Amino acid sequence: MTPVARLFIGGGALLLALAVALGAYSAHATKGAAHPEAARLLQTAVLYQFIHAMGILIAGVIARTGSSSWLTAAGLLHFAGIVLFCSSLWVLALTARSLGIAAPTGGMAFIAGWIALAVHALRS
Repeated sequence: MTPVARLFIGGGALLLALAVALGAYSAHATKGAAHPEAARLLQTAVLYQFIHAMGILIAGVIARTGSSSWLTAAGLLHFAGIVLFCSSLWVLALTARSLGIAAPTGGMAFIAGWIALAVHALRS
Protein backbone atom coordinates (compact mmCIF):
# COMPACT_ATOMS: atom_id res chain seq x y z
CA MET A 1 0.00 0.00 0.00
CA THR A 2 1.32 3.47 -0.82
CA PRO A 3 2.15 5.88 2.00
CA VAL A 4 -0.67 8.23 0.90
CA ALA A 5 -3.17 5.35 0.89
CA ARG A 6 -2.02 4.18 4.32
CA LEU A 7 -2.23 7.73 5.74
CA PHE A 8 -5.68 8.46 4.35
CA ILE A 9 -7.24 5.07 5.11
CA GLY A 10 -5.81 4.99 8.63
CA GLY A 11 -6.47 8.66 9.30
CA GLY A 12 -9.96 8.54 7.83
CA ALA A 13 -10.86 5.50 9.93
CA LEU A 14 -9.58 7.21 13.10
CA LEU A 15 -11.55 10.37 12.28
CA LEU A 16 -14.67 8.24 11.79
CA ALA A 17 -14.14 6.56 15.17
CA LEU A 18 -13.69 10.00 16.71
CA ALA A 19 -16.91 11.19 15.06
CA VAL A 20 -18.82 8.33 16.69
CA ALA A 21 -17.35 9.19 20.09
CA LEU A 22 -18.02 12.91 19.62
CA GLY A 23 -21.57 12.18 18.52
CA ALA A 24 -22.18 10.20 21.69
CA TYR A 25 -20.54 12.87 23.83
CA SER A 26 -22.47 15.69 22.15
CA ALA A 27 -25.74 14.19 23.36
CA HIS A 28 -24.60 14.98 26.90
CA ALA A 29 -22.46 18.07 26.24
CA THR A 30 -25.40 20.28 25.33
CA LYS A 31 -26.89 20.21 28.82
CA GLY A 32 -25.99 23.61 30.21
CA ALA A 33 -23.96 24.54 27.11
CA ALA A 34 -23.16 28.21 26.62
CA HIS A 35 -24.84 28.58 23.20
CA PRO A 36 -28.65 28.23 22.91
CA GLU A 37 -28.25 26.29 19.63
CA ALA A 38 -25.53 23.99 21.00
CA ALA A 39 -27.32 20.74 20.10
CA ARG A 40 -27.81 21.79 16.47
CA LEU A 41 -24.22 23.09 16.18
CA LEU A 42 -22.74 19.86 17.52
CA GLN A 43 -25.01 17.73 15.34
CA THR A 44 -23.77 19.68 12.31
CA ALA A 45 -20.12 19.34 13.39
CA VAL A 46 -20.43 15.57 13.82
CA LEU A 47 -22.29 15.14 10.51
CA TYR A 48 -19.68 17.10 8.59
CA GLN A 49 -16.87 15.17 10.26
CA PHE A 50 -18.50 11.88 9.23
CA ILE A 51 -18.97 12.96 5.63
CA HIS A 52 -15.49 14.37 5.17
CA ALA A 53 -13.71 11.58 7.04
CA MET A 54 -15.38 9.29 4.49
CA GLY A 55 -13.94 11.57 1.80
CA ILE A 56 -10.47 11.04 3.28
CA LEU A 57 -11.08 7.29 3.39
CA ILE A 58 -12.23 7.32 -0.23
CA ALA A 59 -9.09 9.23 -1.24
CA GLY A 60 -7.04 6.54 0.51
CA VAL A 61 -8.80 3.72 -1.28
CA ILE A 62 -8.31 5.46 -4.62
CA ALA A 63 -4.62 6.07 -3.77
CA ARG A 64 -4.10 2.30 -3.62
CA THR A 65 -4.25 2.28 -7.42
CA GLY A 66 -2.13 5.39 -7.88
CA SER A 67 -1.80 8.77 -6.29
CA SER A 68 -1.49 12.30 -7.61
CA SER A 69 -0.99 15.73 -6.15
CA TRP A 70 -4.73 16.33 -6.67
CA LEU A 71 -5.64 13.24 -4.68
CA THR A 72 -3.23 14.17 -1.89
CA ALA A 73 -4.69 17.69 -1.86
CA ALA A 74 -8.21 16.25 -1.62
CA GLY A 75 -7.42 14.29 1.53
CA LEU A 76 -5.47 17.10 3.15
CA LEU A 77 -8.16 19.68 2.36
CA HIS A 78 -10.84 17.48 3.89
CA PHE A 79 -8.68 17.10 7.00
CA ALA A 80 -8.15 20.88 7.19
CA GLY A 81 -11.89 21.38 6.79
CA ILE A 82 -12.62 19.03 9.67
CA VAL A 83 -10.15 20.82 11.91
CA LEU A 84 -11.33 24.33 11.01
CA PHE A 85 -15.06 23.90 10.46
CA CYS A 86 -15.96 21.21 12.98
CA SER A 87 -13.69 22.54 15.73
CA SER A 88 -15.09 26.04 15.35
CA LEU A 89 -18.64 24.69 15.80
CA TRP A 90 -17.60 22.82 18.96
CA VAL A 91 -16.00 25.96 20.40
CA LEU A 92 -19.06 28.05 19.53
CA ALA A 93 -21.49 25.52 20.99
CA LEU A 94 -19.64 24.97 24.24
CA THR A 95 -18.28 28.47 24.93
CA ALA A 96 -20.46 30.79 22.80
CA ARG A 97 -17.22 32.23 21.37
CA SER A 98 -16.74 32.48 17.63
CA LEU A 99 -13.44 31.56 16.00
CA GLY A 100 -14.03 34.17 13.32
CA ILE A 101 -13.43 32.94 9.81
CA ALA A 102 -12.44 29.40 10.84
CA ALA A 103 -15.83 27.92 9.90
CA PRO A 104 -16.12 29.53 6.46
CA THR A 105 -12.47 28.73 5.74
CA GLY A 106 -13.10 25.12 6.72
CA GLY A 107 -16.18 25.05 4.50
CA MET A 108 -14.12 26.30 1.57
CA ALA A 109 -11.54 23.59 2.31
CA PHE A 110 -14.31 20.98 2.11
CA ILE A 111 -15.45 22.31 -1.27
CA ALA A 112 -11.88 22.51 -2.57
CA GLY A 113 -11.26 18.94 -1.39
CA TRP A 114 -14.18 17.59 -3.41
CA ILE A 115 -13.08 19.60 -6.44
CA ALA A 116 -9.52 18.24 -6.09
CA LEU A 117 -10.92 14.70 -5.96
CA ALA A 118 -12.94 15.38 -9.12
CA VAL A 119 -9.87 16.79 -10.91
CA HIS A 120 -7.88 13.70 -9.94
CA ALA A 121 -10.63 11.46 -11.35
CA LEU A 122 -10.96 13.45 -14.58
CA ARG A 123 -7.19 13.50 -15.19
CA SER A 124 -6.61 9.81 -14.44
